[in-house]
Amino acid sequence: MPRPRKRLAGAAKPDRKGPAGKRTKTKNPGEASTKVKNSSPQTSTSQNCGKNLSKYWLMKSEPESRLEKGVDVKFSIEDLKAQPKQIAGWDGVRNYQARNFLRAMKLEEKAFFYHSNCKEPGIAGLVKIVKEAYPDHTQFEKSNPYYDPSSKEDNPKWSMRSLILF
Repeated sequence: MPRPRKRLAGAAKPDRKGPAGKRTKTKNPGEASTKVKNSSPQTSTSQNCGKNLSKYWLMKSEPESRLEKGVDVKFSIEDLKAQPKQIAGWDGVRNYQARNFLRAMKLEEKAFFYHSNCKEPGIAGLVKIVKEAYPDHTQFEKSNPYYDPSSKEDNPKWSMRSLILF
């Protein structure tokens, strides 16, 4: 296998980019400096860093019927629309990484409501977080498909969030 070539210090040629970032030929190839002209106003990327950036979470649901321990656990954007005031709790999350993301969400942050495991998967709507993380009540209900016997009420493992459609 060939060895990678080492680049010697000072061996790099000056960057000869002209307008719109295109390379231009110089009359003197040994020229030490090259000027780049740009008609657009100059702005520092550090000045714009962090401004007008939005964070969106992805809330994944299964809109088609699926039985889990004899209970249909489907939840679609239509089910959310049918809720009073279009607010619902996001319960039944039993993945540690997803739980950590739920806990990291902040009030008023937005999320994409994503339909998965269906004929047409994709983003079905936009929701907003309207309540801080709180214990998922389904972990304590023995009749619920998301019951977790190892979770204790004084130290619950699983959390949920409330969100609203907008």
